[in-house]
Amino acid sequence: MPRRRSPSPSSSTAPRNRTPQPVRVRQRTFGDFVKAFLAFVALAVLLVGVPAALAMTAGWPFPESFEPMEWLKQDISVSTFLGILTFVVWLAWAQFTACVLVEMKAALSGVGVPGRVPGAGPSQLLARQLVAALLLVGATAASFTPSLAQLGQTYDDNQRPTVAAAQQTPGLFAQQQEQAASTAAAVAEQASHTEATPAAAKKQGDTKFYRIQPPEGRHHDSLWEIAERHLGDGRRYKEIFELNKDRVQPDGSRLSEASLIRPGWIMEMPGDARGGDLVEMPDDAPKVSPEVQQQISDYARTGDGDQAQGGDQAQGGDQAQGSGGGAAHVDLPQQRPAPGTDHADLRRPAPDQVATPAEDSSSFGLPEALLTAPLLAAGLLGALGHRRRQALWQSAFAGIGGRRGMEPPTPTGDALDVQDALLVGADPEGVRLLDRSLRGLAASLAAESRPLPTVYAAWMSNGDLHLQLAQPSGKPPSPWQLGQDQTFWMLARADAGSYEDVDTAAPYPGLVSLGTMDDSRLLLNLESVPGIVSLSGREEDRAAVFASVAAELATNGWSDRMTITLVGFGEDLTALAPSRLRHLDGIEALIETMDAETRQRRGALGAAGHDSVLTGRTGPAQHTRWAPHLVLLAAEPSPEDVMTLAELAADAGRLGIGYLVGTGSGDLPGAAWEMEITGEGRLLAPLLGLELDAQLLPAAQRRAVVELFTDTDPERSPDGPGTTPPFLVDISEQGRPAVYARLVGPYEIIGLETPDGERSALLHEALALLLLHREGVHPRVLSSALWPRGVTDDVRQALLDRLRDWLGTDPDGTPRLRTDDAGRLTLAKSVVSDLDVLRSLYHEATQGKGVDSRAVRGRLLTDALVLVRGPLLADRPEGRYRWLTHEIVDAQLPLLVADTGLALAEFHMEKDRAEKAIEALNAALRTAPADERLWNELLRATHALDDPQRLTALASDLVTRSGARGLPPRTEALLDELLPTWRDAVAAAG
Repeated sequence: MPRRRSPSPSSSTAPRNRTPQPVRVRQRTFGDFVKAFLAFVALAVLLVGVPAALAMTAGWPFPESFEPMEWLKQDISVSTFLGILTFVVWLAWAQFTACVLVEMKAALSGVGVPGRVPGAGPSQLLARQLVAALLLVGATAASFTPSLAQLGQTYDDNQRPTVAAAQQTPGLFAQQQEQAASTAAAVAEQASHTEATPAAAKKQGDTKFYRIQPPEGRHHDSLWEIAERHLGDGRRYKEIFELNKDRVQPDGSRLSEASLIRPGWIMEMPGDARGGDLVEMPDDAPKVSPEVQQQISDYARTGDGDQAQGGDQAQGGDQAQGSGGGAAHVDLPQQRPAPGTDHADLRRPAPDQVATPAEDSSSFGLPEALLTAPLLAAGLLGALGHRRRQALWQSAFAGIGGRRGMEPPTPTGDALDVQDALLVGADPEGVRLLDRSLRGLAASLAAESRPLPTVYAAWMSNGDLHLQLAQPSGKPPSPWQLGQDQTFWMLARADAGSYEDVDTAAPYPGLVSLGTMDDSRLLLNLESVPGIVSLSGREEDRAAVFASVAAELATNGWSDRMTITLVGFGEDLTALAPSRLRHLDGIEALIETMDAETRQRRGALGAAGHDSVLTGRTGPAQHTRWAPHLVLLAAEPSPEDVMTLAELAADAGRLGIGYLVGTGSGDLPGAAWEMEITGEGRLLAPLLGLELDAQLLPAAQRRAVVELFTDTDPERSPDGPGTTPPFLVDISEQGRPAVYARLVGPYEIIGLETPDGERSALLHEALALLLLHREGVHPRVLSSALWPRGVTDDVRQALLDRLRDWLGTDPDGTPRLRTDDAGRLTLAKSVVSDLDVLRSLYHEATQGKGVDSRAVRGRLLTDALVLVRGPLLADRPEGRYRWLTHEIVDAQLPLLVADTGLALAEFHMEKDRAEKAIEALNAALRTAPADERLWNELLRATHALDDPQRLTALASDLVTRSGARGLPPRTEALLDELLPTWRDAVAAAG
């Protein structure tokens, strides 16, 4: 796979703050001494005071003689019970003493991970904290204090330092630590200081060396852990990296990336390094074997001089280190040549156009944050379309707002820009493939009676999908393949197209986009994280990440049911998905809610016999679904609340509960994974090897998105109902248009010559889009609709020039294709469609001249219904006009036709012309066959003919059309009223 070059100072990925700053060494405070004193007192009481008190009051815990049978025959008296209790207390003291000894040994040696005392989870955790506090003022405390940050985690998580935990999470994201080096430099405020590290380190003392240790179990050495153990700060790993970069190791390879280290390698250490497993040359050389001594001596001679030579060979050495070696690391999914150009890649902005939360950057006048978030944009666009269709049907059947929902309000200002950005940035095809691929995988595993593997993350790279597993889970079912190692399952984009819709639960609904790196997009599975995920950074930057995560989780297309609880932000976001999103007022309410749910889920899993929610999503128990519950806490919790949340989150990954918690300090005790959002829009997680271009939803765009959703409410307008179409045409003879397009039915254009060549279909499609949006179309929206896979600016401009030439000019010389002040493309009033005429005729008949003149109303409604020749663009070629899936005109047109048919039927029934009414209703049904109102009025009109046989035939036709669902309740009730014997008659007719 291709490798990235080392970032140069001019690289866009390099830290921006290069001001040299000294490495800060933490000074002991008065509080540290107080904590150490209290820890000493507590240890003295527990280790000495408890046994002394027991010896004085209860005596030795063991009996004087060993007679088990005699003991069993004796009655259980109070003294017997007290004796048993005393023995249990002695046993607990002995266990705690063992924990203290184990933790003290590990702390003083500074090497390895403390051993585990059997059955002593809470006791060993308490011992660890007391020993850490006691040694905090000592010389060896720096190598032990990282465990303080583990307070509140489960015991298993506390068995290893943080970096070891990150490496044990298999793969923990395929980011190469070279990116993490830049991250750590920016966060630690010592980027430039490290440039002079080799020389500075040697001035501080004799040269020290460290030999990379072989793995113990699943624990592997890493530069971060070495720096944390011997320099007191894991972020100083870059100093070690700079000292040893490109130097020849004993096995002949070179260190070129901070994550790629192997057992047996030698690392030169800064002069202030300390710890028992360091070798100081030449004084400590006798402490090691002659072979290692020779290796260290040879390595010491490869200092500054050889590094220059190694630079030219870094690429080759890097490739050699890609496989093998003992260090635990992961890479980005291997890049595969895409079979075709991926439109998501073409939409990727240039580095100088990347939006940041600090300033509202935009591209071509559209918000960049949404242009570069294809999955989020697709989810929002789909949910918005569904909400608008729902409002249309509500207004049609319930008469809400005087039918205002018939004409949804046209967005303006920021809302219009955001809507355009959603149209340009959305990748509905990518969402569809992701959903089908994940469900297809779940179905295949269920068919093989295999459980779902735990997935920590998914990478979408060059159209391929890579799932990063928590642990190897065997060979994936076809067409999935093993990726770069046993913890990656990969599905090529070409193979994903073979999946069809399957009736199975969404296996990984907690996946959510965090950002991009190179050509890959990361989706983190919040549901599977073994604990809390913390997010630090400025409040406004954190809010942009939280809003993006909440919006995508609420509207994504690869999940079923889900609960997303928002605390400290996002009350307005509940409008996006009221059935998924809920807002709580404070942390106290959250803790109460999650405590109850955690207990309930544990009990439900136990009763169902499942190990985790994943085993409940496939196989016989699939119907339970086990919907995830994701908590997004933007308000920084108190230390006490953090402890409670950490306890609740200890078993969250198994229960399908995820926690994302914000913090301003960057240090959240109990956090399993830690991330930081910078002011430049970078999402950093050095321990996980992550440095992403974060996916954000800044405050201005969040408000605009919410406005789009809230404006769909038919009763929201303060000015009362309004049904005026956005564009009315002159329906008199004097208003005859210069260009007339027939869209309702087969597509025809009158007044223009048909363009020659293959570009004719493209010009027709562009004109149709403009005719359906008389308010104007942004050029980027037009190009993304015509070329979903992306297009260059010159091709788009060439199309616009041809479109202008084709449409021509009005008699006064004004072009019929114009550009308004906002840069959007609009059509002149002389270019009209039959849909414009249909809307204008209906409006004039019901709210204009037809209100006062019955004859005018009848003529206008008849003329309107004559225009209806079928569905919208009935003969559109396959593969084109895909942008119609984002439109609601396919819902508006049937409602408009149905309203026209109903109004004309009412006009005829006023004069008892039932046949004419039936004719009008049947004409409307050809375009709106599912409109229940038309069928009900057709039943009434047919009943007016007083012909039971015809009414029975119509009822039978309705029953046949309704299929297994049966007749709608209102239609069934109407038939009971008009023809009580209809059931028997329909049954007799077969």
